[in-house]
Amino acid sequence: MSLLKHLFLAVVLNGLLPATLTAAPADPVAAGPLVSSQISYEFAIYYTGEPAKPPLKVLTERLADMKAALRWVDQPPRPLKEAVLMARLDKDVQVDYRPPSLESLKYFGRGLSREQAVALRGARTALILRFVHPQQQAIAAYRNSLLLTAQVAQDTNGLLWDEETREIFAIDSWQKSRLEGWEGDIADVTKHTVIHAYRGEKLVRAITLGMTKFGLPDVVVNDFSWSHNSSMGSLINLLSQSLLEGTRVEAHGRCSVDLHAIRHSARRQSLEQSLLTRSTGVAKLDLTQGTREAGDPDNRLVEIQFDQYPGPDRYARQSALLQSLFGGDDSITYAQHTKRLVAASEAARAKLPDLYKAFSRGLVPGEYLLVKAPFTVPTGGQEWMWVEVATWKGDAITGLLKNDPFNIPTLHGGQMVKVSQAQVFDYIRRFANGQEEGNTTGKILQEQEAKH
Repeated sequence: MSLLKHLFLAVVLNGLLPATLTAAPADPVAAGPLVSSQISYEFAIYYTGEPAKPPLKVLTERLADMKAALRWVDQPPRPLKEAVLMARLDKDVQVDYRPPSLESLKYFGRGLSREQAVALRGARTALILRFVHPQQQAIAAYRNSLLLTAQVAQDTNGLLWDEETREIFAIDSWQKSRLEGWEGDIADVTKHTVIHAYRGEKLVRAITLGMTKFGLPDVVVNDFSWSHNSSMGSLINLLSQSLLEGTRVEAHGRCSVDLHAIRHSARRQSLEQSLLTRSTGVAKLDLTQGTREAGDPDNRLVEIQFDQYPGPDRYARQSALLQSLFGGDDSITYAQHTKRLVAASEAARAKLPDLYKAFSRGLVPGEYLLVKAPFTVPTGGQEWMWVEVATWKGDAITGLLKNDPFNIPTLHGGQMVKVSQAQVFDYIRRFANGQEEGNTTGKILQEQEAKH
């Protein structure tokens, strides 16, 4: 995937992710760096059969090769001044440390063959590794833990589990994702974290998993639309990478991030590829204490707020931030309501009852629906704009305005608005795989525009 290897992994598995939005944002994040004084995280190595070599013996040998970079202990010493490891061999993982299901492996399996995935269901043994180290050793100790886990898995023929991101890897995929892609001591944060996104009652919530491995909080964005998933994913990546590279929070939770200032060149270039015209590449954020929900990582949470941008509600301010950061253009087309255009609109409107049924049943994660509806211009006439549907009850449709109007100063792109099904002119149904249907009138309008 382009912006994040798991960009907006939109899943709801086994009750892992809830179906409600979070409460109102909490207090601002305290000023200063966000790195914890002590960092702790867990990996494991699952065995689908008998390990090729005794895992604890191999672990001892590999630790000796690292020449005291990591010390095996029963409990972390206090005060913690060095990187330590706690390890145990669990021979009853079906009870104590159950491996992921086949269903979850569709989303969280990295490089596993079908045979490995099926065999994993019957795994009985796992080597569980908990790493703990002080802030001063955050990067060096993390890289050592990645390398050690890979070496032991290679020697014993195991599959590698990241408890923090809830992913399982074949050895080659671990090597490519976790051990490659570093630029000096700077990691590409997207190779070490994932983003879960899911629809709540109306809109979407997204949260990172895995930032705790860097001693940093995971990042939350609440209450946005599926059509913003790519841009919001890029924003989360930008903040996460900036925090990893040392960005501090200022007074009142304010934090400015500059896409062009990212030091990891590959990550910076990937983000720059998402820029459109009139982009600033800068986001002025307000960070608050995140509110925990079931299924969230066991880590501190920071939530992105959008209060430094204009707009009558949070949705308009979200759009204003994303527009400023990544750019974009709106244009206006003056339509001639020809017989052909009217016929296309009537054909689209005839499909609305079926669309209503599909929406009421529940669209799949990542799928969304847009309708084009009229808005009254103060000086007379109407401006037709797209609305992303959030709720649809009978004739009443509530959703997010996807355009910035040209002639209606009281409306802004991203604002929550209400329209009538009876006035809908056309629709777009965008499926989770990126395919679209609808917007037949748009093609006619483009032809009209081209003739003028």
